[in-house]
Amino acid sequence: MAVAMSWSSLISSALQHYNNRINLRDYPIPCHSNPICNSFNFKRRSFSSSSSKFNDHVVNPSSSSSKLSPIRTHFSFAGCGCSWIQDNSMVHDYATTNGTSKRCLALPTTKTVDVSSVSDLFEFICSGPLVDKIGITPQRVGQSIDKWLLYGSQLCRLFQLNELKLTIPQKARLYHYYIPVFIWCEDQIALHNSKFKDGDDVPPLVIGFSAPQGCGKTTLVFALDYLFKTTKKKSATISIDDFYLTAEGQAELREKNPGNALLEYRGNSGSHDLQLSVETLEALTKLTKEGIKMKVPRYDKSAYSGRGDRADSSTWPEVEGPLTVILFEGWMLGFKPLPADVVKAVDPQLEIVNKNLEAYYDAWDKYIDAWVVIKIQDPSYVYRWRLQAEIAMRQAGKAGMSDEEVNDFVSRYLPAYKAYLPTLYAEGPSGSDPDRVLAIDIDEERNPILAN
Repeated sequence: MAVAMSWSSLISSALQHYNNRINLRDYPIPCHSNPICNSFNFKRRSFSSSSSKFNDHVVNPSSSSSKLSPIRTHFSFAGCGCSWIQDNSMVHDYATTNGTSKRCLALPTTKTVDVSSVSDLFEFICSGPLVDKIGITPQRVGQSIDKWLLYGSQLCRLFQLNELKLTIPQKARLYHYYIPVFIWCEDQIALHNSKFKDGDDVPPLVIGFSAPQGCGKTTLVFALDYLFKTTKKKSATISIDDFYLTAEGQAELREKNPGNALLEYRGNSGSHDLQLSVETLEALTKLTKEGIKMKVPRYDKSAYSGRGDRADSSTWPEVEGPLTVILFEGWMLGFKPLPADVVKAVDPQLEIVNKNLEAYYDAWDKYIDAWVVIKIQDPSYVYRWRLQAEIAMRQAGKAGMSDEEVNDFVSRYLPAYKAYLPTLYAEGPSGSDPDRVLAIDIDEERNPILAN
């Protein structure tokens, strides 16, 4: 019969597991031979359960202010990239385009706290709002504490944070959000792979991320993609943005729907090349062997003075198999068509958008095996988040929309949010298995919270 473990016993077990798995191998945290490894002043942290403190030994005494090498990734940021922008003092180079490094603002910074005790971190992890939802028990945390430390340290490198001096919001973002979601994704991959026999070609798992614009899904997917790559799992990232119509196709859509503001520009259902979506997803799911490669489409939102156009295929990133996972994100993934009278009551212009939506299940949702749905309490949050992003772009010397332009831009999406989010939140994404949907409630500051 299983015996319930006391909290102190769980902590002691976690510490012993950590010391056995990490310190006895003289394993600095972490220093892999990958392109991301830089000259941070990392320390090997030897924990003593009796003293409840770390004994710090400097591993690399180089400057802690050194910058990361550009991170080459198949992931493309939209807007300013990272969404949790509170302080400009912490940035990282995340990609290089045409020889120019783009920079991504890191996580919010306020008063720092020492991350000096594995027992403190263990308790912090177990207090997170997602642990019960994804089945992370204290016992499981204790048994895998070394992984949590490793993943946390890797994400600190990605976002160029001092892992021993994280702010409370930064610590929460890593250990209450990104890492738990990554562990959930790993569990979904294991479940997916268990359905195949040894020797079978195992197609990659497709995980859909449905979340409103500006809520942080782009940064979340970026972090997950990075963790997959650092754990030697091949991943690919795609966005519904990659499947927008060409500039010519968008002009034709506008001409066919004169006076409909919801279809004047890209965004709502009807403004995507669904055939390209099908071709891309079909090809990606067949990348099951070494040496098989394909290019993934990308969209250039800056083309035609911001109206956008599909990027030239010569610039599309190349993906090589065998893929383990495909991370597919978008603001309207999983939306279900509704009765015409329901959408017309929200906005009469939605009627044709709703009709267009009928074709989207077969083009997008049916390929998705597991879902992460990021839920917001009020669709008006999108306006504030977009405004923050545009202000940050303007302050960085880049072209950004005025406050009035932001209001006009967001107003073209709000009717769809008001119409479709209630059903998405109540019933889950179109065609989804409830047991394979992770719903994450976030507040206006984009922090995960316990659902009411």
